[in-house]
Amino acid sequence: MHKSFPYIERDVSWLHFNYRVLQEAKDSNNPLFERIKFLAIYSSNLSEFFAVRVAQHRNLVRISKKTKKELDIHPRVVLKEILDLVKKQQIEFNEIFENQIVPELDKHNIRMLRRLDMSREQREFVDHYFQQNMLPYVQPVLLLKDKVRPFLVNSALYLTVEMREKGKSKSGAQYAIVNIPSEHLPRFIDLPSKAGYRDLIMIDDIVRHSITWLFPGYDVLDTYSIKLTRDAELYIDDEFSGNLVQKIKTSLQRRKIGPASRLVYDRTMPKKFLVYLQDTLNLENLDLLPEGRYHNNFDFFKFPNFGLQNLLNSELAPLQYLPFSQSDSVLDEIEKEDHLIHVPYHSYDPVIQFFEEAAHDPDVTHIKIIQYRVGNRSRIMDALMAAVRNGKRVSAFVEVKARFDEEANLGWGEVLSKAGVRVFYSWPGLKVHSKMAVVRKVRKGKPLLLTYFSTGNFNESTAEIYSDIGVFSADKRLTAEASRIFTLLETQRLPTREFKHLLVGLFNLRASLEQMIDFEISEAQAGREASIILKLNNLQDEEIIARLYQASAAGVKVKLIVRGICCLVPGVRKVSDNIEGISIVDRYLEHMRIFVFHGAGEQKMYMSSADWMTRNLSHRIETAVPIYDSKIKSVIMDILELQLNDNIKARILDKNLRNTYRTTDSDIPVQSQIETYFYFKRQNERYLKAKKIK
Repeated sequence: MHKSFPYIERDVSWLHFNYRVLQEAKDSNNPLFERIKFLAIYSSNLSEFFAVRVAQHRNLVRISKKTKKELDIHPRVVLKEILDLVKKQQIEFNEIFENQIVPELDKHNIRMLRRLDMSREQREFVDHYFQQNMLPYVQPVLLLKDKVRPFLVNSALYLTVEMREKGKSKSGAQYAIVNIPSEHLPRFIDLPSKAGYRDLIMIDDIVRHSITWLFPGYDVLDTYSIKLTRDAELYIDDEFSGNLVQKIKTSLQRRKIGPASRLVYDRTMPKKFLVYLQDTLNLENLDLLPEGRYHNNFDFFKFPNFGLQNLLNSELAPLQYLPFSQSDSVLDEIEKEDHLIHVPYHSYDPVIQFFEEAAHDPDVTHIKIIQYRVGNRSRIMDALMAAVRNGKRVSAFVEVKARFDEEANLGWGEVLSKAGVRVFYSWPGLKVHSKMAVVRKVRKGKPLLLTYFSTGNFNESTAEIYSDIGVFSADKRLTAEASRIFTLLETQRLPTREFKHLLVGLFNLRASLEQMIDFEISEAQAGREASIILKLNNLQDEEIIARLYQASAAGVKVKLIVRGICCLVPGVRKVSDNIEGISIVDRYLEHMRIFVFHGAGEQKMYMSSADWMTRNLSHRIETAVPIYDSKIKSVIMDILELQLNDNIKARILDKNLRNTYRTTDSDIPVQSQIETYFYFKRQNERYLKAKKIK
């Protein structure tokens, strides 16, 4: 709890979000291969969490006592709570895999074998596979304390070996370490199998099986897997000078050799061996985290499905957005009225068409885009380069501080620049997180701006699994202010006029949100209807949370749909009685941010790139876009209502952090993501019917 009001520490809250992901792996109602995928998502999330957030806490533990006194948290206390939670979750993870997933695989004749389970034919296959494919990569090293201290590559898998020299049964144990080459070879290897069976072995167990070949002068007593995660935070000085791009490149190199943030080890490892390893690698107790037999479980993303579609989710093929697909010109349709798409329910084609048409339309003179995270392959980036070849002025603002995408963004920046695109990079001390683009047309001497605003990135790959909305608009109130944001980013000069429609981080975003909350408070205090609906990825900012508590105390009805971090505690007597919170984890990653205020009956609605975290509200260029079109408003409210009525995948957010599945009085099951898909499918049917009537 926070010093002055109920407050859940952000990383503790995040761990409970990640547990909701683990719940999906545990849910027997999910198809088997989808459950395995959720194990991978949980593990991938946790790996990044340790590389960034836990690394930060470990660094805070090491700062001076004087500096610690200035913190709102006690780093060692928080770190211990984090590690205790993770240890409990890891035990449950292992139980789910060993006692639920593996037996279910067996029922479908998919067998996960270990060395002792293999037939003679399979052992011969494994021996040959090791000799032909793995031997060059395993790199065995004998550990000698104070003499041989191997450098462990970040997140690479290793097998530690406990052994004794042959013929010396009374001699002390010797220790060694061997690389498990999962970065070079598949993690799951198909074995020769009997008819009707599909036998697999993990590459880890092939190394275990073959270990005696690597140490012929020793008797191998046992083996234990380990993995080291290194600090992946970028230490970039946030002064307003210097070459930021070069700083990023330098920091990317440092990331590979950063200090350890955890050593994950097989919990069956003997204490004596663990202490020896700890001393050899110069690790502290807080660096140690026990897991099961296998690590890097995000490799479950690559678990073979053998074409068994019945063990996967039924396909929801992305729907065409008919007003665009039935039209000869996307740009003309946007000029007529605003349009909303919701991926992945809708295909991402409208966004691609927007750029591809702009690249070839003779009336288009300029294209501007903010690039935060882009896929390795991108038709949008291809369209930008084609536009340059067609004589258009194209500019791209590239955010090179997008964590774990810095290198990819730098690469795209260089490619675009070589193609003639004017590339602008972020500058120190500021991160740009807005998701938007502007196209300028000139027809008969009259200029026209068309915009695309989104809650998600310009990324064709993530658009298949992230749930985001995007709005195309030619509304001059929005396009003019969007153009001013690009002017700010390209010139680094502050706007001369205030933003009246868009809410923009560093300018009016925080103040405007606070004013709208305060207005709802005043309405409730006057006895009038007052309400707020917030759909967010994360809610952490203390000032905003304090205001929401004030709103609750005044009688404002607040409904939260928060996927990830929620530091606010709903349902606390006399503090947050009027706040209800749920979190939805399902087949798609909930990613859109929507803010709805009752506004004395004149509903105010915003879509946004911004979560309600201090970094988003105070230290980034973010954009919240007002929804003025009444039809789009109605669609968004329908989507929110589906989520608020979800009684299949929604969990209750409460002070006990129990992640209890939410139930309702309704006898009708509502799985909001499935219902949203069919909502848009019915929209398409009505559209086609209306077209036929006409």
